[in-house]
Amino acid sequence: MALDRTKAGYFQGLVHDVAPGDLYFFLLDGRQKRPDPASRRQPSGVHGPSQIVDTRAFQWSDSSWRGRFMAELVIYELHVGVFTQEGTFGGVLKHLEYLAELGITAIELMPVAQFPGTRNWGYDGVYPYAVQNSYGGPDGLRRLVDACHRRGLAVLLDVVYNHLGPEGNYLSDFGPYFTDRYRTPWGSALNFDGPDSGEVRRFFIDNALFWIDDFHIDGLRLDAVHAIVDTSAFTFLEELAAAVHRRADQLGRRVHVIAESDRNDARLIRPNILGGYGLDAIWSDDFHHCLHTILTGERNGYYRDFGTLRLMSKTLREGYAYTGQYSAYRRRRHGNRPRGCSASQFVVFAQNHDQVGNRARGERLGSLVSFSDLKLAAGMVLLSPFVPLLFMGEEYGETAPFQYFVSHTDPDLIEAVRKGRREEFAGFRWADDVPDPQAETTFSNSRLNHDLRAGGRHAVLVELYRELLRLRREIPALAVLARKHTETFFSEPKKVMLTHRRHDGSAVCAVFSFNDQGMETALPFPPGQWKRVLDTAAEQWLGDGKDSPDVLRSTGEVPLLVPPKTFVLYEQLKEAY
Repeated sequence: MALDRTKAGYFQGLVHDVAPGDLYFFLLDGRQKRPDPASRRQPSGVHGPSQIVDTRAFQWSDSSWRGRFMAELVIYELHVGVFTQEGTFGGVLKHLEYLAELGITAIELMPVAQFPGTRNWGYDGVYPYAVQNSYGGPDGLRRLVDACHRRGLAVLLDVVYNHLGPEGNYLSDFGPYFTDRYRTPWGSALNFDGPDSGEVRRFFIDNALFWIDDFHIDGLRLDAVHAIVDTSAFTFLEELAAAVHRRADQLGRRVHVIAESDRNDARLIRPNILGGYGLDAIWSDDFHHCLHTILTGERNGYYRDFGTLRLMSKTLREGYAYTGQYSAYRRRRHGNRPRGCSASQFVVFAQNHDQVGNRARGERLGSLVSFSDLKLAAGMVLLSPFVPLLFMGEEYGETAPFQYFVSHTDPDLIEAVRKGRREEFAGFRWADDVPDPQAETTFSNSRLNHDLRAGGRHAVLVELYRELLRLRREIPALAVLARKHTETFFSEPKKVMLTHRRHDGSAVCAVFSFNDQGMETALPFPPGQWKRVLDTAAEQWLGDGKDSPDVLRSTGEVPLLVPPKTFVLYEQLKEAY
């Protein structure tokens, strides 16, 4: 079927007598047979034909769903392939009741755009509009989103607009989608600011709207936006955020745009009127790095910049540790101040797919620290004034690693990936301990075992997360996310930190001990009476039973015997206000 060229450079034609399920290719210049770069489904993988899909056949039941505010989100990040034994959207469905009852309000799916084979993190996707066939295809994703909305769960989707994967990437055959003026760590950069870049932008902005329109997605997590090079006056990221928010307004829904960036650049989340890009939120790697180094003592690679309570304290107040000061790891100044940014614009975590999976062996925090430290990590994340993110299985102390896995077909590419992984970890001195990304066992070793949460320490940890999330919802000082109402105190020598949060007559103080020894210290509790709400030293949480006092009376400072590796939460009694 011949296609006609339009003035804008597109080719189009009307083809009759086609039906859902029919397969097709494009034939370029009579020579190259290629799948549709905007394919809605690739049933035979990245090299096979595209398939016609009826995008309007699915019967949605979420007409009353309006989404959630950023401040309401408790995000649960998961990888569809290893979250369950099935490795499908249908497998995830079985766990939604558990997640909602736990206190999760949003699930975040790692990328689901079609990638090579059946084993991949998803960042090697090459068909941005096609839902991974081995996960259950487009209708499998629709069923999952619809079921989430029935349970009050928002759905966020990780999308990759900084590169495409190497295998099955035929996009450059169709136009100037890539540029050789810039490079990314993963190959050629996308052409967002050069000649003909307007139509390249349109391809990816339409993709963002596609997820919102056709799949009712509630938010997009933009992968590694620091790898998007764009020198234009009105950047791709600004245009993308504006388009998404405009569509959300048209639909009467809340749709969020959340960035991952390693630059600590608050301009991404400042409103346009203040010279920002207008994105809704950003991941705070600094929060993770501060907490991880305090708990593990690791100082390799980028961890060398962290490891003090001073920086942890600053991050709790500002969202970042580095806001323009010198970074020894980067050998330059790093970051800027997040003026004009709210607490709900920072997503924080003790673990995520990057920080676990980009270790050589993919060890979770539970393989690196004690059970007491896991409780401390839970308290730091869930009692912070920011939006918390949990990585699948974190809440019960999953023991399986999350390792890097692929299933490419090109032997040279497979070997290049192996070599690249070894080189990536040279700065951490992990290069000789990297599992083979291509091996099926690397994938299967990463699969979760949900049965663990039924007993022992795993069950206790689940209950701690559930209780912390309940307190976060019910105590106003915790429920309202506000940087200006968060104060911190720390003693570096004693390894003790106190956070004080308040809102409209409600106040809490949380004391965290990162010390291996118990010690008495004077802590600056505001004047009044304080009732203990939760103490991880209690036997209920498998502590040593040496609880802190049930009630504290403060005139501005309180002497407190702090047990090792614990945290305790106090709420101010109302009659003391």
